[in-house]
Amino acid sequence: MSTPAAPAVVPDSALADTLLGRLTEVYPAAGDPFRAQEMIAYMKGVAPFLGVRTPERRGLSRTVLAGLPAPDETDCTALALRCFALPEREYHYFAVDYLRRHVKRLSSGFLPVARTLITTVSWWDTVDHLAAHVVGGLVAADPALAPRMDEWIADDDLWIARTALLHQLRFKADTDADRLFSYCLLRSGHPDFFIRKAIGWSLREYAKTAPSEVRAFVAHNSSRLSPLSVREALKNLDPV
Repeated sequence: MSTPAAPAVVPDSALADTLLGRLTEVYPAAGDPFRAQEMIAYMKGVAPFLGVRTPERRGLSRTVLAGLPAPDETDCTALALRCFALPEREYHYFAVDYLRRHVKRLSSGFLPVARTLITTVSWWDTVDHLAAHVVGGLVAADPALAPRMDEWIADDDLWIARTALLHQLRFKADTDADRLFSYCLLRSGHPDFFIRKAIGWSLREYAKTAPSEVRAFVAHNSSRLSPLSVREALKNLDPV
């Protein structure tokens, strides 16, 4: 069942004011309308684009950030919510990169903000980074948040469920295997490509740490997992 999130309140932040002022000056100036149309098509029309390619955008981001202090959680919240309120996707990418860089400055109280971002203009290009690097970082820092992932995996919003599946991607030996495997089985019958792909991806990533455990799990549950999930899970494992 989906639990609607309360509207996120954008706090005041002088740092966010400065960043947004710089961003909205520098990014559009580097945009390319023809390239923007290509990017819109590639991303299935999820959002408009300015037409700034990733390497160039990251260089511009360094210019935007130059000389500014490190943020606190209020600054991160304000910056992220304000970036996601802008239509062009490059601003969303800046916010995600900023949160990844400063995730250790965020408390467990940031999780509702992360949920808001995940459910705003939802698509894999932002959701997956938020899942693995922001939500995953929050849960790793505060294991008391893990039960919240138990709620998210059952959510009607496929992007929230996908986040729950992917939040342990970077945990390696610290992965809660029982939780991972139970999530995969819980959503194994989901009809959507993005859920089935996430099941396989999460298993494939854990297989780098525990190949025999993943192989045994897939073998035991092959009738429940979709062919896509099985194929993705076993992609990098040597045949038996």
